[in-house]
Amino acid sequence: MANSGLQILGFALALLGMIGLIVGTIMPQWKMSAFVGSNIITAVSMYEGLWMSCAFQSTGQMQCKVYDSILQLNSALQATRALMVVSIIVTLAGLGVSCMGMKCTNCGGDDKVRKSRIAMTGGIIILIGALCSIIACSWYANDIVRAFYDPFTPVNTRYEFGSAIFIAWAGAFLAVVGGAMLAASCSKNSKAPQSNIPMTRSAVSRPPSDKSYI
Repeated sequence: MANSGLQILGFALALLGMIGLIVGTIMPQWKMSAFVGSNIITAVSMYEGLWMSCAFQSTGQMQCKVYDSILQLNSALQATRALMVVSIIVTLAGLGVSCMGMKCTNCGGDDKVRKSRIAMTGGIIILIGALCSIIACSWYANDIVRAFYDPFTPVNTRYEFGSAIFIAWAGAFLAVVGGAMLAASCSKNSKAPQSNIPMTRSAVSRPPSDKSYI
């Protein structure tokens, strides 16, 4: 029961993490305009995401424009887009594999050891997907910080972290915790059948050996 509860909790956390990754990837608020310097214009706030850039006015109107060409984007943005898409696909595949190996499902047969190994494999796949998203968010954040402190960057074009990058980081953290729980749920089940085999053999082989000495 303990391993079953651990699997359910790990699957739920990984599912929430994948939702966070999807929401963070879609949102355009990966970085937002930083109001620094003496001459500040706060009537319009600029946001840039992985797929579009948006302008939010003080009146409440928001206008977004999808990036026209992929080749015009910088390397950090292109790498972040690719890694986030790969992270979502890999995490979704890991959730499907771990669902087949969970004790509360009927998929994967009745062999408990086999099902626990399948769940462990799904947890490892989820960890790989979460690692891709962590690399993507960290790469993009490093690009924001480097451009912000670059003295050649104009003051009115400096950006800081947006809400989407924190949502993606939180989703990656939940996916790491959930994948680790699923991967750790296999340890006790795989050792149980191996420890019973030597006990039965020793119990059968001991009586004849004692009679031979008599």
